[in-house]
Amino acid sequence: MSNNNRVCPAWFFNGLFIFALLAIFPRYAHAVEQNMATVPLSPPQASGEVQQIFQDILSCGDNKNMPFIILDKKQAKIYSFQKDGQLLGEAPALLGIAIGDYYYPGTGQKQMSEIKVEERTTPAGRFHALLGYNSHGEEVLWVDFDMAIAIHIVVKGTVKDRRLERLQSPNPKDHRISFGCVNVPAPFYNNTISPYFIGKGGMVYVLPDTKKLSEVFGDSLCKNSR
Repeated sequence: MSNNNRVCPAWFFNGLFIFALLAIFPRYAHAVEQNMATVPLSPPQASGEVQQIFQDILSCGDNKNMPFIILDKKQAKIYSFQKDGQLLGEAPALLGIAIGDYYYPGTGQKQMSEIKVEERTTPAGRFHALLGYNSHGEEVLWVDFDMAIAIHIVVKGTVKDRRLERLQSPNPKDHRISFGCVNVPAPFYNNTISPYFIGKGGMVYVLPDTKKLSEVFGDSLCKNSR
């Protein structure tokens, strides 16, 4: 009798332990699943350079808890992200007609008709961008006000520009038409830029045409974040 009295409590407590595990495990598994779902991932279809700079931004906190944009000039694609790295959207973009990563000093102060073709670049770099207005009173995201480089809804331009047609072209070369500004589809601007860059703005990372990432951003963005 004494042996049975000892065994019964052991089975009883073992049963309680197993029951508790069964009750807790689904909750734990659900929590893990939720955490995994909130981990931001770079767009899988994006270029290797976009994915590299995206991971660098998040690992270093370089965006300073602000929304950010990555512009891939080689592919003529633009990506917009929330401050935590969640993808808001992506779209084709029109860029400066000239291939190059350099800004020609004084270009931003010239009349458009005075800007030479070779000066119509979209400069590469890391920029703190702010919402504002252009000379026509239209909202734009100023990548750099002094350079007169902005991201805005695609403009009509001249008939021969065919800007809306160029946006749909799969060939990145067809997307080279602007004076340096970045033209994007209206839904992309209105839904993923304008509502999120209010106030303190956000960061814009323009990837280079011809230079290496390290030549534009250094060995790591972490050095900029210190």
